Amino acid sequence: MPRKKRNLILTQPVKEGLKAIKVRLDARTIITLSNLKALEFWKQRYPKLEVLNG
Repeated sequence: MPRKKRNLILTQPVKEGLKAIKVRLDARTIITLSNLKALEFWKQRYPKLEVLNG
């Protein structure tokens, strides 16, 4: 009898009081950042990034 495949969920738990910034790096990649210093780091690596909310 074959085993059932489990679905992989790639989401982070929601933390209370933390403001998350969603950023699109390219057409397929969206990441969540917690501070502006991290945003500056990713902006250097991906100059065409878009801030989705924040």
